[in-house]
Amino acid sequence: MHPRFETAFAQLPAALQAALAPLLANPHFPAMLNNEQVANIRRQSGLDDDALAFALLPLAAACAQTDISHFNVGAVARGLSGTLYFGANMEFRGAAMQQTIHAEQSAITHAWMRGETGLAAITVNYTPCGHCRQFMNELNSGLTLRINLPGRAPSKLGDYLPDAFGPRDLDIRTLIFDTENHGYALHGDALTQAAIAAANRSHAPYSQSPSGLAIETRDGAVFTGSYAENAAFNPSLPPLQAALNLLCLNGYAWGDIQRVVLAERSDAAIVQRDATAATLNALGFAALERIALA
Repeated sequence: MHPRFETAFAQLPAALQAALAPLLANPHFPAMLNNEQVANIRRQSGLDDDALAFALLPLAAACAQTDISHFNVGAVARGLSGTLYFGANMEFRGAAMQQTIHAEQSAITHAWMRGETGLAAITVNYTPCGHCRQFMNELNSGLTLRINLPGRAPSKLGDYLPDAFGPRDLDIRTLIFDTENHGYALHGDALTQAAIAAANRSHAPYSQSPSGLAIETRDGAVFTGSYAENAAFNPSLPPLQAALNLLCLNGYAWGDIQRVVLAERSDAAIVQRDATAATLNALGFAALERIALA
């Protein structure tokens, strides 16, 4: 078991511990439970979907990287497939505050990068901030997304974001979790191709500046991130954060990064290169490779 889970795991009910122990034994447990695993855990623990998501929040929050705030937030997103995806807030000391990943963004992007087609619900241990409410409005679930908070009846995103402004107001038809393919040709080595493939999946209807990024760790694991734009612009999530999110959730440290490739258009209106290099430099990595989409 990864050491970050030990304290939270010890506080779980015995039946839930027994159900989760074989999965958490993997030091690179992927911070997700597929629908079959969820069904087995529910059977063994006696918990329904919502109760299980609440019970898992301490494990999700244990994935947080909070060197600045020291305030861990956890989130568990339930996909339409029934899979549960962990998320946690992540801060990067030495980088700009805007590079932070919020817990809801983490869980949502986790599900998106894993190929989920939509979300049924998201469970969080603290009320979503305005930034996250706006981020969630870019999803194909829209204002109907179910939000579960401790001590409150389930609500919908529309209850937390009244008089919302979002992609539908701008006649944007393809949303996060919908299938997108920008059609850029794959070329180069495997990691470069992974970055281009991530760019092809990116959601960039406002700037028309798709971008993707691929990280390779020292043991050969690969994590990709796609750019996710937002109608309000500032809640947009860069591809580096999407990839770092997966890397961290899978139990890797920033020091495990061996190689990073960024793929973006050379004439892009929104350029990721400088901010990506600055954030990576803050994490101790200074060898960003950039290739042009064509």
